[in-house]
Amino acid sequence: MIEKLRQTLEKNKDKYITRLSELVAIDTHDLGHGIDGGLEKEGQDYMVELFRQMGASSVVKDQMTEAVIEQSIAQHQEGNPGHNYDGRYNVYATFEGEGSKSILFNGHIDTMPAGDEKLWSTPRHTPTVKDDKMYGLGVCDMKGGLMASAMAVELLKDAGIPLPGKVVITSVVDEEGGGNGSIAAAMNGQSADAVVVCEPTDQELIAAHMGFIFFKIEIGGKAVHSGSKWLGVSAIEKAVKLMAAIDELEHKWLMTYKHALLPAPTSNVGVIEGGTAGSTVADYCCFKTCVHYLPGQMSHEQVVEEYTGAIYRCCEGDEWLKDHKPNISIYQAGGSFEMELEHSFIESFRRAYQIAMGAQVKVVGSPAGCDSRVWKNIAQCPTLQYGPGRQAQCHAVNEYIELQQYLDAILVYAQLILDWCQE
Repeated sequence: MIEKLRQTLEKNKDKYITRLSELVAIDTHDLGHGIDGGLEKEGQDYMVELFRQMGASSVVKDQMTEAVIEQSIAQHQEGNPGHNYDGRYNVYATFEGEGSKSILFNGHIDTMPAGDEKLWSTPRHTPTVKDDKMYGLGVCDMKGGLMASAMAVELLKDAGIPLPGKVVITSVVDEEGGGNGSIAAAMNGQSADAVVVCEPTDQELIAAHMGFIFFKIEIGGKAVHSGSKWLGVSAIEKAVKLMAAIDELEHKWLMTYKHALLPAPTSNVGVIEGGTAGSTVADYCCFKTCVHYLPGQMSHEQVVEEYTGAIYRCCEGDEWLKDHKPNISIYQAGGSFEMELEHSFIESFRRAYQIAMGAQVKVVGSPAGCDSRVWKNIAQCPTLQYGPGRQAQCHAVNEYIELQQYLDAILVYAQLILDWCQE
């Protein structure tokens, strides 16, 4: 069977590569991390037509709504409110098979904005192949994985091999805004006996990822001329003191928590803003951080309690801050993910990879969060993350995917469908 798939893949690879190129050529970037909307509609229209041409038994367009995100926040502490959903919808394609088992492939169609066009050596939305790589915005993150899952179904069809079970492909929007598309899909009932999130993994199998919380800390001070600095209170200096308290908490976490597949928890100050002039004591300072925390051992609620606790304890020892506490808010968050290593779906994937690639797949964890958490924690599905491309290419200038990895992913996905659904 695998030789038939390999021969069919070689015979049809130009068609499969062309499909990827057509999708990359469509601009589907988010606006303001999805808060201001997104341009996914043309890409989703393309996927609808593709799925229909492939003979899907059903193709559903699911309009995004604020209500479902609010419901998820209330029930699961997952979701990012206040996004513009004009013209933004998920697409769910179902391909019925002979058996009762099912598998779902998940991919997001939205991309980050391209940034400065002058930094790109190729046009961002003109897919360019050179040195066996395809360049273009979103080709790695993650149109390569999304299209590979569709072409895996096409490969089985081209090889004349009937689907042994039901295959569902979800093409979702607003992932770059925190995962709202997959959240809506899971909340609206999309599920299967197993799920593959097709984010790039550089041919490794991700079975765990860290949770994340973005904090915004705003500090008020007292502005005066810098020549009389002692009469004022510098919000910037107070922010530095609070950042030191957070560093101490991070050190405690580093010494306390260990995970077989993941690094220790981290806290990163990524943005700091404050002050109006070098000659003025700053009366306002804001810094934004991101915490990555471990599955199983830590929770969203715990991290928030310890993080805010470290800041407020520091305030108690400061004459100004004890009476002028900072404002702490959370502006984006996502849960952690961990798949049981002894689960039969991992064994099925190992077998499929061994047959397709002639090697054992390496099982790893990822410090970056993705939609895997949604399918495991909200949809309650056995979930793994595997897809073509390297994580270093995500959100990168001159983004590319190695075409051999793309073709290999098609083969692995096809073999996984056969292995999992025939059990």
